[in-house]
Amino acid sequence: MKATAANEIVVSRVFDAPRELVFSMWTSAEHLGNWWGPHGFTITTHSFDFRPGGEWVFVMHGPDGTDYRNHIVYGEIDPPNRIAYQHVSGPLFDAEAAFEARGEKTEVTLRMTFATAELRDRVVEQYGAIEGGKQTLERLAEMVAEAFVITRTFDAPRELMFRVWTEVEHLRHWWGPKGMKVVHCTSDPRPGGAMHYGLQGPDGGMMWARWIFTEVVPPERLSFLASFSDEAGGMVRAPFFDGGWPMEVLSTITFTEGGGKTTLKMVGVPIRATDAERAMFRGAHPSMQGGWSGTLEQLTAYLETQS
Repeated sequence: MKATAANEIVVSRVFDAPRELVFSMWTSAEHLGNWWGPHGFTITTHSFDFRPGGEWVFVMHGPDGTDYRNHIVYGEIDPPNRIAYQHVSGPLFDAEAAFEARGEKTEVTLRMTFATAELRDRVVEQYGAIEGGKQTLERLAEMVAEAFVITRTFDAPRELMFRVWTEVEHLRHWWGPKGMKVVHCTSDPRPGGAMHYGLQGPDGGMMWARWIFTEVVPPERLSFLASFSDEAGGMVRAPFFDGGWPMEVLSTITFTEGGGKTTLKMVGVPIRATDAERAMFRGAHPSMQGGWSGTLEQLTAYLETQS
């Protein structure tokens, strides 16, 4: 569709976060389910395939109970610069999300182009599309503000890095904070599969946790829902935090290879959490960085034994 000022809807917002982080929130159904749509809306995804030619089929549930069926077909995807897609269920339009770095911040511009100015005006009037777009980006800003991000580069090829994060024979040698010993670990790295592990502290106390994998793309990416668990693998709240801990943290780990080294980037955001739990998660970021630093130091030492 040819873009003109009369047949376009354009909304933009500057986010206090790096471009790679903001872009990552568009790349999985789990992340999108936390913020896509105006305030009060939720979504149910039926299929999601984030690649050129891939499709996202979902239903938006309005606060008044109305359901809105949506079908998106992705076109050009240029991480972390641009996502183009077509909305092929009514109303029909072409769309583009552009991500521009503004120092350590990111400006996102969402542009929707309709076949005619009349269709554009009807969508604005019937669906409140301009205000809806602004509210959607507001929700994204809230989600980005809660994200926990850690990045490290390792002197190891990407294929090995992926294996040490998914295979029990590797995990039992390095996984967990310093001073903790892996005494139980199972791993089934496939969508819907689980990793369940038990760590024993110096005092003999046990901590159980699990991952439920939502996306596994060897050797590039892992997404999973992380939570504390019991010995049988059932999800529980952490007993050692006042008020509990977020029931689940959606985590995405990407592995990027260059020059024989691999850069790991992990992004975690709480989901299905109360406001108090979200505030606790944000406040814990400094201590989480420290805990993860010790874990990744152990990973570095273990990788040296694999060369």
